[in-house]
Amino acid sequence: MRNKNPLTAAIVLLAALAATGCDRQPTADAAERLEIEMATARTDSLYVRRSFISEIGSDSEVVIEPRVSGFLAARHYRKGMPVRKGQLLFEIDNREYYSALLSAQAALESSKALALEAKNNYDRAVPLAGINAISAAQLDQYTARYAAARADVKAAEQAVRNAGLNLSYTKIYSPIDGIIESSNAGTGDLVGPGTQIPTLTTIMNIDTVTVSIAIPMAQFLALDGDREMIYDNAGLLSDIVLYEDDGTRYQLAGKYDYTRTAVSTATGTIVLIVRFPNPAYRLKAGQFARIEANLGAKRPRVLVPQQSVSQILDASSVWVIRADSTAEYRRITPGETFGGMWAVESGLRPGERVAVTGIQKLREGMRVIPSDASKN
Repeated sequence: MRNKNPLTAAIVLLAALAATGCDRQPTADAAERLEIEMATARTDSLYVRRSFISEIGSDSEVVIEPRVSGFLAARHYRKGMPVRKGQLLFEIDNREYYSALLSAQAALESSKALALEAKNNYDRAVPLAGINAISAAQLDQYTARYAAARADVKAAEQAVRNAGLNLSYTKIYSPIDGIIESSNAGTGDLVGPGTQIPTLTTIMNIDTVTVSIAIPMAQFLALDGDREMIYDNAGLLSDIVLYEDDGTRYQLAGKYDYTRTAVSTATGTIVLIVRFPNPAYRLKAGQFARIEANLGAKRPRVLVPQQSVSQILDASSVWVIRADSTAEYRRITPGETFGGMWAVESGLRPGERVAVTGIQKLREGMRVIPSDASKN
């Protein structure tokens, strides 16, 4: 029997539509939830690693200056080439100095002869004075002449030594191992003290090179946990590595040498000197290099993947995934990077979860479907 009541039919139709709508609502909510990968902020003890740009310097540098003046007779090296300690470098015309040595030796022989005569006179005078054959005043004269003659011999001996030294100074030897520079003096030029060429050349010892590392004082004093290192800077730097201009890593490690006593007033930095062995002379003085080193002791760091951190101008942030799977926007203070991880100085606690993917689509309070990025 067909129901002819229109009101009853309308109620039945509305009930059916309402039931259909209730069945579809959960499916629509589920479609709005974003699937993301997340990572858990963890703590690890790591060094602070810093990078410095610095100029390579010579370990030591010696200026070659003649001790005597004269005409340059010969040069025994190739400019820009390595020289060894004790290697003959220059010769100054020695004829004048050789003549002076011969003259001094002759004067010494004359002084010795006079001293011998004075000694003989003194030896004869002593017994005569004992028998009053000569006066005491005469004995005093013989004694004084003998003493003066002996003093003249000593002075003549010293003159011979000085002349010999001056003669030896006409040959100039390298005092160190190193690289020798070119010289402005040519064969035949008058060189040495009191001339227009008082300096011949410079030798740089680059068997070991030095590099200056400038650390801002604020950063230096911020090492609160490393107070012992501040007073004994030998432990302040570790794992010291040098990279050349082309990015090549130098094979030999650096070592802390000393700290300059004065703080730079221009830059407000304290300067630490590092040494690198350079047996093959690969590194050159004046060359610029990048130095990387660990600064201070290991410290605990809160780490998150780099891709979880967003940076816009000076603002850094992460999306924290709460326990109820909702997203929270969080400003953070980032520190150094360690491989693929970023240290967070403030704004995030260990154990909190951060979004790794989909961060451009997240909104405050949005409910998400998280998964562990480390398992994917």
